[in-house]
Amino acid sequence: MVVLMADIGEAEQTDVTKVPMRLLLAKIGLDGHDRGVKVLARSFRDAGIEVIYTGLWQTCEATMHAALQEDVDVVGVSLLSAAHMTVMPELLRLRKELGIEHIPIVLGGIVPVGDHAKLFEMGVAAVFNPGSVVDDIIESVNKLAGQRTEEPIADLIARYEKQDNRALARLISTVQRGHDLGDWKPPAGSAKVIGVTGAPGVGKSSFISRLGHQLRDRGKKVAVVAIDPSSPLTGGALLGDRLRMMTGSPDHDFFIRSLASGGVQGGLGPRAADVVSILAGFGFDYVIVETVGAGQSDVAIHELSDQVMLLLMPESGDAIQFSKAGIMEIANSFVINKADLPGADATEAQLLGVIGKDRPIWKVSSVRDQGFGDVVDAIVAL
Repeated sequence: MVVLMADIGEAEQTDVTKVPMRLLLAKIGLDGHDRGVKVLARSFRDAGIEVIYTGLWQTCEATMHAALQEDVDVVGVSLLSAAHMTVMPELLRLRKELGIEHIPIVLGGIVPVGDHAKLFEMGVAAVFNPGSVVDDIIESVNKLAGQRTEEPIADLIARYEKQDNRALARLISTVQRGHDLGDWKPPAGSAKVIGVTGAPGVGKSSFISRLGHQLRDRGKKVAVVAIDPSSPLTGGALLGDRLRMMTGSPDHDFFIRSLASGGVQGGLGPRAADVVSILAGFGFDYVIVETVGAGQSDVAIHELSDQVMLLLMPESGDAIQFSKAGIMEIANSFVINKADLPGADATEAQLLGVIGKDRPIWKVSSVRDQGFGDVVDAIVAL
């Protein structure tokens, strides 16, 4: 499907001053728990911040690679293992190597006061010890985010056209922030757009991780747009889909971008079509779009995709449920994820009785990495 950039009229332009800041939170090394950082993540969300949380046991390389792709305003690192004098220099080295020195890095954890000056000298923007007041932390990261400078759009476009991943990430942000790109539109590209939708909890992110890595194993370039809900109260969001996809070493041809829904109805987010267009024009073979945990009427993905996959799980419905209008109608194929659980065969039989054999049904287990061969074959054959 060829997705064209939408014309940005006055009524559609985003108020740039109201775009939430983006914060990446990382747990690096062998810290065994993340209870504290999860509490902070929710506090940031409640303060109107978009939080990309990458989960436990991340590497320095994966963390900074994620910061580049997500084009965050601040990177926050949580360390409880007393490894800060080893980890932080490596993060700062990678930041420079990747050309993203404009992104400040802050540190929270058990850090002796005597080490603070050394950390500031090497380039850490702020240090927070246990007992730091959450409101003070939020104020500090907001101030750091406010120092962000925008690159000239003409420069971004020129670097994008030279296959610069940093320019790709920043151009997506430029569109998300409502800046006018003038008459420029990305190349049409030949990417197939795969929509993955389904109710919360069916395992969309884990499924996409397995699917994306198997497509990469076949030499295909893959981009993922992962959409999570924005808070209707604060506008913040906890963007947690990425943590299920960050496995193994960073891969420049497996690009993941987390977006917040921004209150947009239908399962997508603001300017999702424009983001897909930019990714397609960059030369990816497949752009996989993960919708917000969808309800029966969240069908906007149908207009954006070449193929819509609806994920279900065992015992997620019956013949009447599967016969209802809406999301069941737009699916080109069905995936019963978590097929290692009881009830998968019964769900398949009920679904087959309703939809017949015109649309494929696959059973997979993302946990066990089983059943993906036929799914990947079907996508490659599109």
